[in-house]
Amino acid sequence: MSFHRYQSYKESGVEWLGQVPAHWAIVPFKHVIQRIESGTSVNAVDTPAAAGERGVLKTSCVYSGEFNAAENKAILPEEYDRASCPLRAGTLIVSRMNTPDLVGAAGLVRVETDELYLPDRLWQLHMKNCEPAFVHFWTATAAYRSQVQVACSGTSSSMQNLAQDQLRTFWFPNPPRCEQTEIVRFLDCEIKKIDRLVEEQQQLIALLKEKRQAAISHGITKGLNPNALTKVSGIDWPASVPAHWEVLPLARVVSHFVDYRGKTPTKIHAGVPLVTATQIKEGRIERSLDPVFISEEEYGERMTRGFPEKGDILITTEAPLGETAQIEDERVALGQRIILMKPNRRKITPSYLFTHFRSQFGQNELWKRASGSTASGIRADRLRASAVLVPPLDEQSVIVNWIAEEVSHFPPIERAIQTQIELLQERRSALISAAVTGKIDVRGLVETEAPIPGVVAA
Repeated sequence: MSFHRYQSYKESGVEWLGQVPAHWAIVPFKHVIQRIESGTSVNAVDTPAAAGERGVLKTSCVYSGEFNAAENKAILPEEYDRASCPLRAGTLIVSRMNTPDLVGAAGLVRVETDELYLPDRLWQLHMKNCEPAFVHFWTATAAYRSQVQVACSGTSSSMQNLAQDQLRTFWFPNPPRCEQTEIVRFLDCEIKKIDRLVEEQQQLIALLKEKRQAAISHGITKGLNPNALTKVSGIDWPASVPAHWEVLPLARVVSHFVDYRGKTPTKIHAGVPLVTATQIKEGRIERSLDPVFISEEEYGERMTRGFPEKGDILITTEAPLGETAQIEDERVALGQRIILMKPNRRKITPSYLFTHFRSQFGQNELWKRASGSTASGIRADRLRASAVLVPPLDEQSVIVNWIAEEVSHFPPIERAIQTQIELLQERRSALISAAVTGKIDVRGLVETEAPIPGVVAA
């Protein structure tokens, strides 16, 4: 479905906006800002604020828009007098300093609280003569992001700052307030529909992951012969295993552990690929998540602890814990928070050990030995003591092949679902942008329950 356009338009005079409805005003952002409050740096503890305690807002809450006191760090009582800027309903919380993708990001405060305060990286914008929710939708548009990027150009490529004076000069499309209200009502209605569809698709992906995990765990803990004799495992779970299997500590099936902790590698833009803990995800090394390199000289020095070979297993030891992958390209350097394991091939095949760590059993063995109050991690000695269920070598290959066959149809289904999610998210962004910049006329459409459009403008 396509939406109607307004009857008449005018040139906005702003490159990022183009034409706007003839009766809309284009004003500097300062015209709708009553005041900007800055947060304060206060000492806080890692534990969440309890009921009645004051907490400091996590910067990450701005991007989710969920301002929940229970998820933020508690302010020390002796710091209460220094804490300023409690959250007020109808305000926008804006990130004044962050990475290029996140600086300027904004969240709308819908519920007022005297228990949650801003840190010094955030502003609270009090609005005037406009709908705060309309302004919030505007901050999600390319027109707004383009102005943020220009304002922050020339600053650090990794951490950027947005000045209040710059923010106040941004050009803002300002329809009559009653029209802003209608646009907000329409977008609230349509965005809920889109978000509901996205959630349904995400639930399907979660269900597929559960089914994949069930197949992996079945093979790793029970094997493929339902009539096999069993014995007591001697560990918490599973209580029994096939009688001809061994239950061994990881140290018995790995001939060599290589821990790459120590000196932080110097990352450069070209050279030998550096595998970081961030890149290890869903059983693969995804270099696009953090494409970095080290020099040839540092590669030679760093990797003398043990050069990776095809089939070797990688496991992340913290932040995140338990992500695993196999080495495919041998010419890579390995970063911190990663342990490389060379399987003892007389006891275990590389593919079976890799599958072990992808099973619920293998993950449980890691997590029950983990420690740490804020970020769980596992020490090398505890990792070595984790249990592995070890069938004979020929049976290991049969199990791995069966699991591969059982889960082979999941990836294309997941990719198709993920494509649908991306399309819905693109529609969401396009709909918001078209409505708040006047490219479509949505007045009076809430009552008609307009469907999610395939094309947002005629």
